[in-house]
Amino acid sequence: MDLRPYQRASLDALYASWARQEGPGLIVLPTGAGKSLVIAALVREMLDRAPRHRIVVVTHSRELIAQNHRELLALWPAAPAGIYSAGLGRRDAGAQVLFCGIQSIWNRTRDLDAFDLVVVDEAHLIPRDAETRYGRFLAALRAERPDLRVVGLTATPYRLDSGRLDEGPGRLFEAIVYEANVGDLIHQGYLAPLISKATATTLDVTGVPRRGGDYIPSALEAAVNQDWITRAAVEEMVGYGQGRRAWLAFCAGVAHATAVRDAIRAEGHTCETLSGETPKRARDRIVRAFREGRIRCLTSVGVLATGFNVPEVDLVALLRPTQSTGLYVQQVGRALRRAPDKADALILDYAGLVRMHGPVDIVTARSAAAIRGREGEIRAKPCPGCGALIALNASTCEACWVEPEADMGDPSHEASADDAHPILSRPMPVRAESAWQAVAGWTFASRAGSGSAEDLAVTFHLRDGRHHRIVVGLGQVGYPREKAVQWWRQLGGDRDVPITAVEAMAVQDQLTCPAAIDVRAQGRLTETIRYRFPDGRIFADTRRLDDRAA
Repeated sequence: MDLRPYQRASLDALYASWARQEGPGLIVLPTGAGKSLVIAALVREMLDRAPRHRIVVVTHSRELIAQNHRELLALWPAAPAGIYSAGLGRRDAGAQVLFCGIQSIWNRTRDLDAFDLVVVDEAHLIPRDAETRYGRFLAALRAERPDLRVVGLTATPYRLDSGRLDEGPGRLFEAIVYEANVGDLIHQGYLAPLISKATATTLDVTGVPRRGGDYIPSALEAAVNQDWITRAAVEEMVGYGQGRRAWLAFCAGVAHATAVRDAIRAEGHTCETLSGETPKRARDRIVRAFREGRIRCLTSVGVLATGFNVPEVDLVALLRPTQSTGLYVQQVGRALRRAPDKADALILDYAGLVRMHGPVDIVTARSAAAIRGREGEIRAKPCPGCGALIALNASTCEACWVEPEADMGDPSHEASADDAHPILSRPMPVRAESAWQAVAGWTFASRAGSGSAEDLAVTFHLRDGRHHRIVVGLGQVGYPREKAVQWWRQLGGDRDVPITAVEAMAVQDQLTCPAAIDVRAQGRLTETIRYRFPDGRIFADTRRLDDRAA
């Protein structure tokens, strides 16, 4: 199967977790990173290992059910797969691999044979309460099969009301077994670059009451759905959207979305509104027209933040203030997929979400949990040199290398209304003429890592007499280890990746020394190294400078 390195690493991490007999695990992959293909590969590999196993893939929307089922059949046309979904009009209860909607199946497990594996797509939508549909569904399956395996996939492993999915009483998942970083996948070319512009129009939610951790919907809509604000925001959106094909605007309510739609139409562009009230056939028709380019913009209330797959989206307008980090990441994620002739995607942050939650590539499950209950907390600040939004705890601005002042005070929106506001913590590299450096050879050594870990120090000896050193964190855990595994396999190593430098040096002949490397600084803190191999293949690896060998 032609899996990308991070997709392969995610499944390997899951299997390793199972080998350690750990409980239900989470795979975290950004929107657009190919969760459906990972699910399909998991199903195929599980049935290769255990041909009699039964697998259920469960999610919340008919679009995702159909997409996941379609992806498996594309990978494996003879797959013994079926669908159980009222929305899709199918109940293939006897299928060995069953793709289903939680609404259709949660209380019908008695009509089905026992399952050996449950795969939950969009796992962040599972409430913590064990008495919900997901809780009862899993409890019923475990009653039939106590050794039932459960894995969840999501782009956002946290909720607003109850924090991380793998923490706290009543949690359904034990740990995050693998997490891919948005910024890394963008820099490696798998996801579309994101850029953002400061907006002259901002939404004021001062005094809007909250309930359950987020703004009360009716009060929020009343605060932001004002004609003069809508007209000003839309005028700005239309100006920035010239030359961009597909726009999404996330709004605070049905009336707000309708007002934004009407304002966009008044500017001469086609636009439709989608909400939970939109009939299914009308929704399918509108999305199809949007995908085909016959509709320029969609305004949305709550229905496009997850499970919406239109790669051509190249402008997202954030017009719904929210305390939910998950909702923020999911909305921005609609623009991450790559498409032909799509150079990047523009994020217009009218709602101040980047300032509140931080650049999207440094948002973590723990930082998301920290947002809860902290009204008005700012997680990003404007650089005094260029106006770019940078992480609150950043000591430098990588966009211009200006040291921020000690006391930033309140963010000054007007001062940088025309400057770029990156939604990513590290700027995309400006590609100059290729600067490949021929490699004469390399040497390997051991280096002490964090704690008792032992890392591999690799020195590339260049033909011009210089050298470049990196550290490969083979002895680390979590994401650093997965990065090291990816590096090892991309350079030709076996699937059984060493865990110490000594082991690595003993089998270093597995690896192919690159013919040339191209090192590009990504600001002061990171660099991207491109490796070109004798067969012409190129692999890009982004790493922090403090990981380099001394």
